[in-house]
Amino acid sequence: MSLLHLLQLVQLVQLEVIVSDLLVRDAEAIHRALAKAGDEVRVALSRETAELVARLVDARVRGEEILVTAGNAEVTPTEAAVLLGMSRPQVRKLMDRGLLEFRKVGTHHRIRVSSIRAFLDAERPRRREAMADLAAVQNELGLTE
Repeated sequence: MSLLHLLQLVQLVQLEVIVSDLLVRDAEAIHRALAKAGDEVRVALSRETAELVARLVDARVRGEEILVTAGNAEVTPTEAAVLLGMSRPQVRKLMDRGLLEFRKVGTHHRIRVSSIRAFLDAERPRRREAMADLAAVQNELGLTE
């Protein structure tokens, strides 16, 4: 392992400790604020926690479901299909093509939630490009206002 790689690893670990400390501090502040009587809650949060809360609230406003799991949580292909918004056979195709990591438990397939997130992150640029291409075709055909 090179010295540069080791330094980067140490910096990453230090950053994780700082973020973890911020989250712990913010969680404690939220619980203290919720313990007080009244309908309104006032609490000071770190920017990182406030951004996380904002993303969660925005998702709910859009009507999206929010899934909070442990990093190593696993789901069935049927559950993965729901999370991905596609059919179970489509999930199996992704698994067969190696685009979605999974493991077998006996005869059953299990997919880590982190693998689903990695798949979605990898697909985002491709989908963005496809949407841009579709928009260009619509413009060429005069289908947009």
